[in-house]
Amino acid sequence: MVMTRHESTALRGPLVWLLAAFVFIVLDLVLVTMEAPSALHETAFRITAWTLGISALVLLMLPGRRAAYLLGFVVCAGLMAWALYLQYVMDLEPCPLCVFQRVAVMATGVVFLAAAIHNPGRGGATFYAVLTVATAGTGAALAAWQVWIQAQPKGSVAACGMGLNYMLETMPLTDVISRVLKGSGECAEQGWVFLGLAIPSWTLVFFVAMIVAAIALVRRD
Repeated sequence: MVMTRHESTALRGPLVWLLAAFVFIVLDLVLVTMEAPSALHETAFRITAWTLGISALVLLMLPGRRAAYLLGFVVCAGLMAWALYLQYVMDLEPCPLCVFQRVAVMATGVVFLAAAIHNPGRGGATFYAVLTVATAGTGAALAAWQVWIQAQPKGSVAACGMGLNYMLETMPLTDVISRVLKGSGECAEQGWVFLGLAIPSWTLVFFVAMIVAAIALVRRD
């Protein structure tokens, strides 16, 4: 079967992303062997590599709209299931920023589920893409902020503060949000780490990949 020009162009982009991810991984390994990079520098390299790689795979393997939206919902459900496993089985209590990111994951999952039930055309897919950018984009921003907090030298981040439930019970919502966004000692703890990346780093990778998928589905028939 001969590949059309449009199909060839659509395939070339994700393959370039995969190549870029490979280059970033190689550069990360080279820099680690040559010198001791800063924690933020090293983490940024790894996040970029995995984001490019997973986003490229998403574009290469993206099914039709309804199946893709349903798969997006399953991914969000899986992320929440893993978060609850870490909390209740491995005793890793989420910090306030982690809780906010969970809310963003659940909101994105609801968007994907609604889109799967709706099975929209191009106009509807554009609407759901905007919603996904809003929910997953917010989550990505929160995750990126926590990545930055975790990369700071020990002692430079404020000590652990009040619990989120206590703040919600005793403070106005705007003050709660302000305090959470400032970050505190518990937000600086990495906890579970996989392939050199902590939870907020992986959350950031998946948020970006979901945004890429939602935007790509606008042109997917």
